[in-house]
Amino acid sequence: MEFGGRERTYRIYVPAHRAASAAPLLFVLHGGGGGGAGMEALTRHGFNRRADESGAVIVYPDGVGHGWNDGRLDLKSLAVKDEVDDVGFLRALVVALEKRYAIDPARVMVTGMSNGGMMTLRLACEAGDVFKGFVAVAASLGADLKPHCDAAGITRLALIDGTADPIVPWGGGTVSVLGVTRGEVIGAKASFAHFMSAAKCGIEQQDEPLDRVADDGTQLTLHRATDCADGADLRLYEVDGGGHAWPGGLRYAREWLIGKVSRELDATDETWRFLGLGPESSAGPV
Repeated sequence: MEFGGRERTYRIYVPAHRAASAAPLLFVLHGGGGGGAGMEALTRHGFNRRADESGAVIVYPDGVGHGWNDGRLDLKSLAVKDEVDDVGFLRALVVALEKRYAIDPARVMVTGMSNGGMMTLRLACEAGDVFKGFVAVAASLGADLKPHCDAAGITRLALIDGTADPIVPWGGGTVSVLGVTRGEVIGAKASFAHFMSAAKCGIEQQDEPLDRVADDGTQLTLHRATDCADGADLRLYEVDGGGHAWPGGLRYAREWLIGKVSRELDATDETWRFLGLGPESSAGPV
């Protein structure tokens, strides 16, 4: 599609049997240096299989220059250099798809990893009127974006972050890949606290670490926001020992570069449950 004077592209998966009523719509955003096809593979085509069961429509958009303008000013990417309006593009793509398919506007959701996860959080800040649920993986809120992130009225958001992520630091600081800095983030817990405040939540409840399902050196702890206005559901999945990866997804690089790909959680299945995209309701992690 044409947007902002550019030809923008995306992959779309439409199941053979769509929902009898208006279908859910899920955007899946790739990380920096990637593309929609790579994100589809990274998640092991799991969202597509889920869509076959529920009739949802899945979209894998492509960022300009293989990246998203996620709000970090020092990202050193074409999308930032050219001030690409990715919030506008993704809004426009929703409108275009609503004209082609019967889409339920109450179930337009977005997830993404790394640069795509940070773009997901930017949408939570600036496009909560269109997107109704957000899951950001291996990502936290950009330090440049935080002062401008209102996110008022947000009702469904989760972060899935590894404590041993060597690229996007769990505790915040400089994002770095092979010595190249890519802006600053505030960290997983500070991001969670920011969105808790936006949703007018009370306190954070930390569950006991879940029983291990894989002997891979990682473990999962769930943090939940409580007493939120409008019944908002906000979660932080803390993957202790986890790296810069999509838990349960493909290993896309060597462990020395990205850390461990945790098998304690299937981020695809959990995202699906949390966002309420299937016939089953969100029931928490497996």
